[in-house]
Amino acid sequence: MKHKKSLGTVLRLVVATSTATSVFTILVIVLAVITALFPPLILERVVNNLTTGRGIRISLALSYLGFIALSGLLESGQNVMITVFGQKVTHGLRSALCVKLHRLPAAYFTSHEAGKIASCFVNDVDTVDSLFTDGIISMFADGCKVVSILVVIFYKSTGLGFLMLLVTPLLFTMTRLFQKRMLSAQFENRVAVSKVNNHVPETIRNIRMIHVLLREQYMEQRYDDYISESYRATDKSNLYDSIYSPIVIFVRSCVIAVMMVCAAMGGGIREFFGISVGTAVAVIAYVGQVFEPLESLGMEIQNIQSAVAGVKRIDEFLAEPEREMPKNSNAKKGSDAAPIVRFDHVRFGYDDNNDVLQNLSFTVSRGEAVTFVGRTGAGKSTVFRLLLGLYRPLEGRVLIEGLGASDIPDEKKRHLFGYVEQSFHLVEGTVAEQISLFDPAVGREQVESAAKLVGLHDSILALPDGYDTPASEAAFSQGQFQLLSIARAVAASPEILLLDEITANLDSNTECHVLDALERAAKGRTVLSISHRLQEHVNGQRIIQIGASDVAV
Repeated sequence: MKHKKSLGTVLRLVVATSTATSVFTILVIVLAVITALFPPLILERVVNNLTTGRGIRISLALSYLGFIALSGLLESGQNVMITVFGQKVTHGLRSALCVKLHRLPAAYFTSHEAGKIASCFVNDVDTVDSLFTDGIISMFADGCKVVSILVVIFYKSTGLGFLMLLVTPLLFTMTRLFQKRMLSAQFENRVAVSKVNNHVPETIRNIRMIHVLLREQYMEQRYDDYISESYRATDKSNLYDSIYSPIVIFVRSCVIAVMMVCAAMGGGIREFFGISVGTAVAVIAYVGQVFEPLESLGMEIQNIQSAVAGVKRIDEFLAEPEREMPKNSNAKKGSDAAPIVRFDHVRFGYDDNNDVLQNLSFTVSRGEAVTFVGRTGAGKSTVFRLLLGLYRPLEGRVLIEGLGASDIPDEKKRHLFGYVEQSFHLVEGTVAEQISLFDPAVGREQVESAAKLVGLHDSILALPDGYDTPASEAAFSQGQFQLLSIARAVAASPEILLLDEITANLDSNTECHVLDALERAAKGRTVLSISHRLQEHVNGQRIIQIGASDVAV
């Protein structure tokens, strides 16, 4: 089932998950920008009153202090809301990715590396957070500051307004140029530092060979070269940083100087730039405020550009074709006499060129024990994957109790199947949670019953906190982990046990304990197992050979 999604998927998802927060954040930003305009205007009145010999009313002084405090408070509130917005974005986005992950077909996980999938959840989501918090929203706030200040300056002095319109783009271009050079230098430094970090352990690991081949001087020279690269890159970054601030201060001083000179001149120029002393003080304050957001705008554009790649990767992940989600089925189970498992002329392959299974047909009766044998790569594990509904056959049918294996809802599968693999996969949690797998339908009583069934109950009680002990690799032996795997499989009282080479990695003594536990767990259940070697299996089990082109058992 394909869903065509545009590149705007992430943006729409963000808006959908945080609409109220977005509106409130924008409101706080606008209020912070407007409030920050008032202190210089009040200061203008104060200075004009002083120059004309009028006194300063206490209300005017209190208003000045009050707006400064309110401006600082709203600025802090703005930062808080941007942080909260970022948290909501990452939470909503990761939740959507988790939902998508649940809907992906098993083939996706075999064709994509786990590290890249994890990177999408961690690094790419963090870049989206940065896109909004350190990019779009911050750029909106700084853009509002610059525009509002320019509007006020234009209102106070038309000439200075035109002067600022001329200087602002030039200053922004210079800021972007310096930032790009600094970022390039910082990247060169990170590359050099990574070389140093790799060189040191490499030298220590191969120290004997270095001594034998008399390569000490060579390794020392390489280390010096890497350190020199780092120093040069750092010096370059520091140079740009040290030059930028004086240039900004010089430009600001030149703008103020030109304003003052033009205001003092006669004729039309004075009228064009004419301002009072109080207005001059206010404008000087505004001119000082306009440079900081201009510097931030350059960095925010850089953050947006860096985040675009992460947004595209998330969008591609959300656009992946999904498996058909089975609906809750009210179909009745087959009778006890009917086969619990049926493969009906099944053909299957993981790609279009190679079939793993061809015309495979067999049935398994309720309560029967069946072993699948065959060479490596014959398709034994594929049979289990088809049984679990992870894949759909290309031809034929896979039926469980009369229902298509892929049509069984996920929430019902654990109570239908118990799957024991070759090795135990530890999850984060307690020993009890290793068995229950956080399933609320599997209570403590069922957990303990499963542990008693496989003979692990006493060993678990001997742990510091019993079943509530945090699970770790050191808590159990390899054989005990396999017993824990059987307990996990039977805890939900499944009807069918699937056993995948469960004794392949065990010694003979441990294997006996596991087989004894398995015999107890298998009572009253249908058991399907996989083996490479026919002679390992208990007499009386039915054998199904996998690998022939036409199999009917």
